[in-house]
Parts: sequence; C-alpha cells; structure tokens
Amino acid sequence: MTRVIHTGDTHLGYQQYHEPERREDFLSSFRQVVEDAVAEDVDAVVHAGDLFHDRRPGLPDIMGTLSVLRDLDAADIPFLAIVGNHEAKREAQWLDLYESLGLARRLGSEPVTVGNTAFYGLDFVARSQRGDLDYDFEPHDAEHAALVSHGLFQPFDHGDWDAEELLSAAPVEFDAMLLGDDHEPKRTQVGSTWVTYCGSTERASASERADRGYNLVTFEEGVDIRRRGLPTREFVFVDVELGDGEGYERVRERVEQYDLSEAVVIVTITGEGEPITPAEIETVALDAGALVARVNDRREIEDTGDVSVSFADPDDAVSERIRELGLSPAARDLDETIRASKVADSKVADVIEDRVAEFVAEADEGAFASAPESSEQTDEAATDDTGGADGDGADGTSSDDGSGSTQGDAGAGDGQATMEEYL
Repeated sequence: MTRVIHTGDTHLGYQQYHEPERREDFLSSFRQVVEDAVAEDVDAVVHAGDLFHDRRPGLPDIMGTLSVLRDLDAADIPFLAIVGNHEAKREAQWLDLYESLGLARRLGSEPVTVGNTAFYGLDFVARSQRGDLDYDFEPHDAEHAALVSHGLFQPFDHGDWDAEELLSAAPVEFDAMLLGDDHEPKRTQVGSTWVTYCGSTERASASERADRGYNLVTFEEGVDIRRRGLPTREFVFVDVELGDGEGYERVRERVEQYDLSEAVVIVTITGEGEPITPAEIETVALDAGALVARVNDRREIEDTGDVSVSFADPDDAVSERIRELGLSPAARDLDETIRASKVADSKVADVIEDRVAEFVAEADEGAFASAPESSEQTDEAATDDTGGADGDGADGTSSDDGSGSTQGDAGAGDGQATMEEYL
C-alpha cells in the first residue's frame, strides 16, 4: 500500500489584495499540508504544480519554502513535484534548486517508485506545443502508476487538453492522473483511470468560495481518493439583494450581522435599490475588524438618456496615444500582445517572453528603433518637453478580486527597457 498527499496550486508568494498577511497565509497553508503529512506518516507529498505564484518569487518566499521542505525531509517523507504555468521559467526551475539540496524530486519520464506505486511527471505544456509532445514514459515494475501533471483537462469543464488522448498515447498504463491548475477539487474516471484535481490550498480568488484542502490518495487494490480540508483565513461572503428604495442602510445591516475579525469580506450587491458607494461599505467592514473588504455592485445601470458612454472610447484613446509615442516595432508588438490580444491573463507573461526571445534571435536592429516622429509630434515637442517618446509605457497589468495577476510593460523609446524587463 502507498498513501500520498496530493496537493498543488499553493501559489507561494502571492500577496493577494496587496496585503502582507495574505502572502503569509499562502505559506501557512502549505506548512499545514506538510504538518498533516508528518502527522499522518504518509509515504510522500505529491505537488501538482504552481508551488510559487510566479517565476520571480521573493527571497522570503524562497526561504520560507526551504524551511517547510526541510521539515518534510526531517520526517523522511519525499516531496515529488512538477512545474506549473505560473512558475515556469525558460531554463532551470526553482524546483531544481530544491532538488539539488536533496529536498525535492522533480518528476518526469523516469518512474520514481514509492512503495507499490511508480510516479511520473509532466510539467505544464502550452497548447501550441502539445502536438509535438512525445509521451516517452519509461517502463516500471510497480503494482500501480500515477501521472502528475498541470493543466486544464477534459472531460472537466473548461478543459483544453484531452485526458483520454494523453492516456491513449502514453506507453504506460496509469491508475491515476493527479492534477493541478484547477483550483476546485474534482474527480472522475476516464476508462479505468482516476483523474482528479486536488484544488488550491488557499483562496486565490473571491470566486473560490468552497473550503480549501488537498487529496489523500491510497494505492492498494485500487485507488482510493479522499478529501481533507485545511484551516485557512476566513472569507465572509455577504450577498445582498436590494429591493426598491433600499440602499446603504440595508447593506450595512447585513454586513454587521457577521463576525468580521481578521476576515476577508466580499460584499456582492444585486437587485434594485439605491446607488451605493462601495467605499462606505468597505469602511463599515474594516471598522468591524476585517483585514480586507471588497464590494461588488452587480446591478445594471439604467440608461437615463442623459449620459452617452462608449466603451470603445478609452481603448481608442490609448491606441491613439500609443501611435503618438513613436514606439519601436518591437515595443508596439509587445503593447498589442499585452493590451489588445485575447491571450489569457495567466499566459501573458509567457507569451511576452517568447516574443522578446524571437526579437533577439532575429537580431533585427530595426525592430528596436524608435519610429520617426510625425510633423504633429515635432510640433508637440516644441511646446511640451514631455511629449513624444518620453519613456511612458502601456501597463498591461491585469488583476481581479484575488484570482491572480499578470504584469507586462511595453516601454516606449528604443524598446531596450522592455527587453531587460522580460529576459
């Protein structure tokens, strides 16, 4: 028999809501997983990717993780892991550092046998690269086999990678696929193979209302998957549907019904009612001891006929300003990728790094030369010293109420700052 903790999406280093306490929360949850592993005397902790929130974790995050992994190592419990999309780098991964210290084992095509089970790994693979992927898993002689991977797999909703195709193409017959990337726990069977997500260990988004946790997986005669919860910071969700004539007082009353001490408070307003100033409600929650307060007013705004709003205007204005800056072709390409493309927020940084690498590989000096000034730009420069290519950028930061953030700056001038940022 082999018993392992299947965890993932720990997103260490994520300072959610810009609060240092939330950054500590993510590390605390990971530490709790390890403490549970030691208490349960499991045979291994299997991590399905996104150990870190991004590819450039801070020193406190690196050292905090080191401390937790040392505790696991002291209990003689191996840490088996793969690389997720948030933390992936072009060359050596942070996971390689911990492996070099003897604190982790990076799973791959060679089996790592623990008890009666052989574990394999498949790091996150971009959709564009999956067609050329060779499933060169080496044979094993264990009773069971499990594949650890990271990505959104079919047959689950929103999947873009067919688990059945992968399992059919693989030369190894897997009893289980232990997955990361989806922050909600899920499980199903594809043929005779159990396919399961462990979910995240902390709420990385206000949409993640269910309790956090991990899977306890046992390989014996078959595969047994059980859910274990984790104690995490309290999220208080206050849903208020306002009736005609109701407003601030009604929302305040609902908020004050809860114990908000040190909690993250998410107030969602629907229905009719009077206009609400979110800052007023957030102040009520913060005064009651909340760590964080956010108000989402989801009511439709009635068209009074007095206000004309075009949601295309802001983007048009930005585009016009970008044209006026005299950006290099490379910088314009990066701006378009960050600001106007349909690339998912979580993938923008990866795409930008690829584009910069392509520019460098092509060694096209013209790609980084500023565009010639138009006569209009020259006239502006004569009257305004800050006009033209002044080093301003188009900030491609995308963040929501806690689901994560992706950052990219397309700089003006000669494009050199942009290259240095992403290399």
